[in-house]
Amino acid sequence: MTSTPRPQNLWRAAAAAVFACGWGGNQFTPLLVMYHDSGLSVLAVDALLGAYVVGLVPGLLTVGALSERYGRRPVMLAGTVASLVASVFLALGGVAWIAAGRFVTGVGVAVAMAVGSTWVTELSVRGGAERATGTRRGALWLTLGFGLGAGVAGVLAQWAPFPMQLPYVVHAVLAAAALLAILRLPETRDAPVVGTTGRFAGAGHPRFRRVIAPMAPWIFGSAGVAYAIMPQLVGDRLGTWGLAYSTLLTVCTLGAGALVQPLAKRLDRTTSARGVVVSMVVMSVGLAVSAVAAVVRSPVVALIAAVVLGAAYGIAVVSGLLELQRLARPDELAALTGVYYTLAYVGFLLPSILAVLSGVASYPVLLGCLVLVALGGTAVIVRHSHRHLPVAAEAATRGS
Repeated sequence: MTSTPRPQNLWRAAAAAVFACGWGGNQFTPLLVMYHDSGLSVLAVDALLGAYVVGLVPGLLTVGALSERYGRRPVMLAGTVASLVASVFLALGGVAWIAAGRFVTGVGVAVAMAVGSTWVTELSVRGGAERATGTRRGALWLTLGFGLGAGVAGVLAQWAPFPMQLPYVVHAVLAAAALLAILRLPETRDAPVVGTTGRFAGAGHPRFRRVIAPMAPWIFGSAGVAYAIMPQLVGDRLGTWGLAYSTLLTVCTLGAGALVQPLAKRLDRTTSARGVVVSMVVMSVGLAVSAVAAVVRSPVVALIAAVVLGAAYGIAVVSGLLELQRLARPDELAALTGVYYTLAYVGFLLPSILAVLSGVASYPVLLGCLVLVALGGTAVIVRHSHRHLPVAAEAATRGS
């Protein structure tokens, strides 16, 4: 006889599905060197990397609304299946199959971000935890999936047999286990929401526009600098260890992001944007260290920059989600979370933008300019830190 999970533990199965989708989303990143070495052009590899975003962004903007209408459970089941199927496509090899796999991977990650993280939060609350705890759990397991997926795939590709198939087989098994785990979970969406009017109303809130939006692109912008630009700048110092070093930077960036997330929860205040401001300050420091790494071209300094940027990522993603949850109505939370992560993924364009601009200015100069841009965004957030608060927070401020 199969035992029924206790209510306080239900979130763990949903978190496992989020973890599996995050794993699938980032397992391809450290393998770019391998595909290039196998004969694919830089343009082809970049196009395969970009196919992920083609599935991700539309998914982020639609799956939240689908979950409001049909429920968190069926949409998350579909997302986990998509993540599993994506790895099957990737393991088949060939440019067409890899492109299809990357596209479907993006859909799975979109579901995990917009719907899975919301489901983890709601199941946590149902089990007696605070909403902030549920929010941190969703962000943490997504980050762990990103980090371990890249780490395991990179290690297998560097030292295991069948490097172009085995990483994806491992993920497919993991996704299948997560799929079985969430089959028994309950639905948390109280009633279907059929209409679309006001679905993204929270995105027009002044606090979203002036506190959350200026920070959001830096979430994955920091990751892009850490594990896309840094390996490129020190690549000639690595010899045959390029893939292993790229994997190390990815794991350290996301590992720092995961470890710092409990601190992000403690930094959060309902009466100010303290957590968001701290994330931007740490982000500026990380970018400054990145500029130094670009000057000295030291793998060690680049690694330090990646860790600092990873810490900024971890504080930013949780602080932004906590701010968002205070603004969003229950019936728009998943959809607005999708908007938030869409803005965050704009940051992944940063390495490409810097690559284009590198013909005009050197990377130390470009990264130095990024520090100034980040500090400018920090100033905007500080200015509005105590403004446009949700009603409950405004009442607390007046009463203090």
